[in-house]
Amino acid sequence: MSTSYEVQQQPTTAKQSDYAELNVRLMCKDCRNPIPNIVEEYSQGDLVCGDCGMVLGDRIIDTRSEWRTFANDEGDDPSRVGAAANPLLEGSQLDTSIARVGGTTGMARDLSKIMNRTNTNKVDRARMQVYKDIACMGEAAGYPKSVVDLAKQIYKKVDGNKSLAAKKTEVVMAAAIFLACRQEGVPRTFKEISSLTRVPMADIGKCYKLIVRFLEGSHTATTSSVDLMSRFCSLLNLPMEVQNAAAQLARKASSVHALAGRSPVSVAAASIYFVSHLCQAGKTAQEISEVSGVSPSTIKSAYKSLFKEKTSLVDISSFRSKVSFSFLPQF
Repeated sequence: MSTSYEVQQQPTTAKQSDYAELNVRLMCKDCRNPIPNIVEEYSQGDLVCGDCGMVLGDRIIDTRSEWRTFANDEGDDPSRVGAAANPLLEGSQLDTSIARVGGTTGMARDLSKIMNRTNTNKVDRARMQVYKDIACMGEAAGYPKSVVDLAKQIYKKVDGNKSLAAKKTEVVMAAAIFLACRQEGVPRTFKEISSLTRVPMADIGKCYKLIVRFLEGSHTATTSSVDLMSRFCSLLNLPMEVQNAAAQLARKASSVHALAGRSPVSVAAASIYFVSHLCQAGKTAQEISEVSGVSPSTIKSAYKSLFKEKTSLVDISSFRSKVSFSFLPQF
């Protein structure tokens, strides 16, 4: 190791004799700054003066932590310590993986096969595939990351449960996504989850009930008509006035005895149909059906019950624009 700096020994007193080595300091031979600013370039192994830029030493031994990077980038790379443990998998997860180098043939391929068989058990491999499917579906549907993460956690909790042993993986996965959407405040209908996962609605509903029973004590909020209103109105390009009025109507609709037993989706669709015509922004039952998944006949049937109680459910004076019950269709 070559060096080009001076070692300056400062005078010491009798009291400092035991600590004389603390007074030894390195000084740049070129600028001789009394307050030395010597920087060690770890990536190059050089000792450089921070004031004048003169290289004072080379091939400096790095005495820091063990990990290092052989790339050209600056800074530390602690990748050698391994990735963080995945809480969705079992075991210590301190396995060694061998990459396939030099193609798909040879000793590297054989070693990689052997290590994959011995390190990863069948349960973890199956779960990893399910987690990938949930992530892909969540990304395709535009769900928040919190929904995707919660769906994975729900699946892990119920995986291996005896009551769900006879259920297919796709069914349990669809029910977990449905429950995660409810718990995160972005509820989806059974039909929407069915179209996303290609699982029949009846199977999702049955599996959902089993999961809720198994996760007794966890938060499983129910979906109301108001929760669905903003999304349906947004997809129909309806103004905010229609959305707010439809939400108020849906809240009051619980007092209509004829609507008792109706699903929240049907009540939400009928409320939108009612208010959209009331505000002269009428949407057909078919248009609302395509967004909500409720058949046009069901929407019109629920609408008739709202129409009979229109005077007690809707206050016309609360609207900014001119509205009238005469704008409502009659069947």
